[in-house]
Amino acid sequence: MVPGMLLCGGEGVVGGWWRRGRVVAVMLAIDAAFAVMNIMIKKTLDAGTDRLAIITLRQLVAAVVLAPIAYFRERKMRPKLTKSICLHLFFSAALGAALTQYLFLVGLQYTSATFACAFANILPVLTFLMALLFRLETLNLKHAAGISKAVGSLVCVAGALVLSLYKGAALLAAGANNGGAGGASYSSRQRAMATCTLFAACLCYASWFLVQSKVGQKYPAIYSGAALTFLISFLQAAALSLGLQRGLSVWLLKSKLAIATVLYSGVVGSGVGFLAMSWCVEQRGPLFAAAFTPLTQILVAVIDTSLFHTQLYLGSVLGSALVIAGLYFLLWGKNKDGDQTQMHKCEAKSKDCNEEENKQQQQQQQQQTV
Repeated sequence: MVPGMLLCGGEGVVGGWWRRGRVVAVMLAIDAAFAVMNIMIKKTLDAGTDRLAIITLRQLVAAVVLAPIAYFRERKMRPKLTKSICLHLFFSAALGAALTQYLFLVGLQYTSATFACAFANILPVLTFLMALLFRLETLNLKHAAGISKAVGSLVCVAGALVLSLYKGAALLAAGANNGGAGGASYSSRQRAMATCTLFAACLCYASWFLVQSKVGQKYPAIYSGAALTFLISFLQAAALSLGLQRGLSVWLLKSKLAIATVLYSGVVGSGVGFLAMSWCVEQRGPLFAAAFTPLTQILVAVIDTSLFHTQLYLGSVLGSALVIAGLYFLLWGKNKDGDQTQMHKCEAKSKDCNEEENKQQQQQQQQQTV
């Protein structure tokens, strides 16, 4: 009997460890996939592939991947499309996919993948500041959680300024390939252009979170909503590309790398990546997923410097460290805020239960007296 109990207990421990560990494993896989995707896109852009062509075809691939999944998974719960829902989906596609990706690729083309991913780490803080502006978030400086969120925001902004304004000394010795595209040194003008476009991309994406919160309320079928968003963003990007570009030559992917980049970013980066990220958020919450954000930048930096000999500068390292530190201060404050809110809810619920129990006892005593 004891061995059986120990076996069951052992399975319980192993099962609990696996349930916790598999979410971490999936998040690590997602970040590795995103790091590879950013490197591939950077190399494809440097080879001369048009930005809008990459975005347009990527959205089409993502919509094709998600459409059958959404159809079979949500065919019984999909709400009817109304004008209001279509309008929200249109702006969700414009802000979250078309504009964000276009601006990010512009910034990526003007600088390195490491710099672009480092700058993208300000997204959670920028989202918090926008939510605070629209009173969707609170900031109570009388509590440790509020102070942590405020300090995290300030440190993250300081890190973004260091990334933008301070280049510093080169940290790596010149490699064999540093004379080529892999080791290109970017000018101050290119760095400034990259900063502006990457900040605009983060601002669009932070705005998308606010729009998406409304979309989730009006259209709770998450997979169908994502498939429709990718389809609409494909049409938006195609219309913009046709308006800006003359001729169909830009749509022709002339290299194997360009074809592989479009397929990989559409299937893995948008399709499978979206499903996996949604599952992780469902399992452990959005803060857990956000905590893994800097890992993508670290992986990109390792790949960029070791394989492609891209130069790494002191300003990028210092700025990245500040941004990551600020991000974790903010996440800690958000987590403490969530714990306090949950505690207050439990206390309120317990108080309500006690009051209800007291009322029932009083009614029973009155009935006995009568």
